[in-house]
This record gives sequence, structure tokens and C-alpha cells, in this order.
Amino acid sequence: MPQKSLARLVSPNAKVSLRDYDPGDTAGVTKESASEQMETLAKELTTLQALLYAASCHSVLIMLQGMDTSGKDGTISHVFASTNPQGCSVVNFKGPTTDELSHDFLWRVHAHTPAKGKMTIFNRSHYEDVLIARVHNLVPPSVWKRRYDQINQFESLLTASGTIILKFFLHISKGEQKVRLQAREQDPGKAWKLDPNDWTEREYWGDYREAYEDALAKCTTKNAPWYIVPADEKWYRNLAISEAIVAALRPYTAEWRKALEARGEEQLTKLRESRAQPATAAPQPPQA
Repeated sequence: MPQKSLARLVSPNAKVSLRDYDPGDTAGVTKESASEQMETLAKELTTLQALLYAASCHSVLIMLQGMDTSGKDGTISHVFASTNPQGCSVVNFKGPTTDELSHDFLWRVHAHTPAKGKMTIFNRSHYEDVLIARVHNLVPPSVWKRRYDQINQFESLLTASGTIILKFFLHISKGEQKVRLQAREQDPGKAWKLDPNDWTEREYWGDYREAYEDALAKCTTKNAPWYIVPADEKWYRNLAISEAIVAALRPYTAEWRKALEARGEEQLTKLRESRAQPATAAPQPPQA
């Protein structure tokens, strides 16, 4: 595995300029070596998820954000292919319903956060409320500007309750997005993904970039960090995210194993005590 993290961790309170990050960067990794590394990481992620599920000391919330075609669906398909569906779920956040709009903007999200032992992937998230809501003036600036602190408080509540939060911004270039949108038009198997709004939204590219830069800068914390992932090369995107997730969960291994050992000893003690009890005579059938 590479020694240097492939996903760029955003430091708390740091100013973020996405122009400083190359969407096509592959950090010198080759596609061939990435394939081998993905196999190793997939096996470790399988083990980590099994420990997470069995120990049930923590939950894991992974958020994927990015421009259209940046690869959120592809990331889910490839990075989490080895996970057990029994303990892993995906939530896709579309435009809010009328009922959701009648509540605070975090209401619809909180209900889908993972229980202890579970891993949940958010395909888009509450960050849409400081992205599209800002770019398209769906709410006044006085509203969306307050949401940065509200998001931080919400995520602080989750981490204090045992949720491990990892947030990934899939950083794609405008040129690569155009290539992918055109490819969808030419491939009948991908045409179902087409949406005329995808082309319309490209006109707001600069506005979205600024909105993302503010969200990444204002809402990265020690316990709920943002990672910027170069996403022009799909294989590198998958490798970088896999590596970051495994690296973040690996330190919990000893705690989870210790919890399982303690629970196992408790169950063995109960079993021994049960076997030490005198056998209860079976009831006799009534005499005729």
C-alpha cells in the first residue's frame, strides 16, 4: 500500500481552493498496482466491517459528495462490493419532499444515520442544503450561512454518540464531466442516467466550486473530516477512498476485539453456570 494518503485530508480551519487540487492526479500509482491494492483493501474492509458489526461499539457514516458524474454510484459499487449487506446500507438523497421541507433541513437526514454496528453510505447528504440551496437561492443567505454551524453541531452529536464520520468530495474536472455526459448519450446502457439538468447545472460550475470550497473549509473537523479525492480516474478514486476508510477504521480493531472477548467470556460464564445447575427432573405423565 502507498505510504502517503491518496485522498487529501482537509485540515480544520484551513482555507480551501479547489484549484490547488488536480482532479487528474494519480500520485504516481499505476492502474495495475491499484488493482492489487484494491484486493488487499477489500479483504481488510470485510474484516473491519465484521468486527464493527459484531462489537457494536460504533457506527460508521460515509458521505459522498461531488459534481454530477463524479462517480458517487460507481464508488458505492466498487469500494463497498465486499461488505456484508446485513450491516451496510446506502441512502440516496434526492430533492426534498413537501413533508421534508416542512421540517428543519436535518430532519430527513437524522432518521437515516446508522445504528451501532452498522455502516451507512450517504449518496449526497445534508450538504446539499449549503450547495444547491445556495447556488440556486432556494433560501436566503442568512439561512444557509447559519447551516455550517448547525451541520457541525449535528455531526458533533453523532460522533459523541459513537459514530465514525468520513466525508469524501469527489473532485472531477469540468472537461472530464463533459466526456462522461456525452458518453451517456452514446451508450444505450447508460442513457437512463441522462438528465437535461446535468447540462444546465454546468453553467453554475464556478458557483458550485465556491460553495464546495466553503463547505469543505467550514465543516471539516477532527472527528468529522473532509477528504478531497481526485476523481477523473475512476480506479484511482476508488483506491483513494478505500485506503482512507480502512486507515480510519483500523485503529479501532483492538477495541472491537477486546469488546468481543469480554462478551464472549461473559457468555461462557453463563454457559458454565447453566451447566452447573442440577438437572431438573422431567415431569411425569399423569397416572391412568
